[in-house]
Amino acid sequence: MATKAVTDSSFETDVLKADKPVLVDFWAEWCGPCKQIGPALEALSEEIDGIEIAKVNIDENPTSPAQFGVRSIPTMIIFKDGKPHATKIGAAPKEALRKWIEESIA
Repeated sequence: MATKAVTDSSFETDVLKADKPVLVDFWAEWCGPCKQIGPALEALSEEIDGIEIAKVNIDENPTSPAQFGVRSIPTMIIFKDGKPHATKIGAAPKEALRKWIEESIA
């Protein structure tokens, strides 16, 4: 399953009411580190069962990042049962992201 684009208007349905954990990557087109981790998140979305990976473009969707206190990007928040469960700020290698995700949803 590939990463899913989420908007302010779909955030509640796609993330908060999801039936499994959702990792939300808050990113922007102009953000170098965001582009750096994009392929890793895409790959991990195929490799890890039990989590959905979604992306929110903060330039096009300012409400959701403001609601969850996103001040720098990339910021990744794992939501479980409609609530923020774990947060990671900044780029990281794919295996570090995998470890963080797996520990967070275990």
